[in-house]
Amino acid sequence: MIKLVILDRDGVINHESVYYIKSPEEWIPIPGSLEAIVQLNKAGISVAIATNQSGVGRGYYDLAMLETIHQKMQQSLAKLGGHIDLIEYCPHRPEGDCECRKPKPGLITKILAYFKLDPKITRVPTIGDSLRDLKAAKAVNCEPILVLTGNGKSDQFLLPNELKATPIYANLAEAVHSLLKEDNYVIS
Repeated sequence: MIKLVILDRDGVINHESVYYIKSPEEWIPIPGSLEAIVQLNKAGISVAIATNQSGVGRGYYDLAMLETIHQKMQQSLAKLGGHIDLIEYCPHRPEGDCECRKPKPGLITKILAYFKLDPKITRVPTIGDSLRDLKAAKAVNCEPILVLTGNGKSDQFLLPNELKATPIYANLAEAVHSLLKEDNYVIS
């Protein structure tokens, strides 16, 4: 049984922007994504987010604004009866070469430690819209899943051999539906 699903944020839960999501007004959920998270919650599955947020390091927004964006996301979910259990983010610029910026697995490692899960023992699907999300998941034995929202439409053609078997879905709602169906969760 799945105990945890890890999600990327931009391009999976909300619309991606090449100009960054810099305010709560710019955070716009992808249709069906919030409902998919609620379905995971109802199935008793914890939901965590691992997201690169280099806009902080670039000075486009600060940590207080990032928190405000995340509050909007949580409030939007709460209206539907859902929530995110944990949000881990990397605020660094790509050239900083930190351990937390995907495709390095630092964010996912922190999430796994928080939930005390070993992906060698417990199945941990990790849903992203980019190659860097999939690489980070694979690096720590999580199950990478690609959605075609956000960068997924282009990144699906960039999968290296070790990721060729990655399941691909149109969006988060479709991916979650498949996960819940194959693990026989009964959603009330």
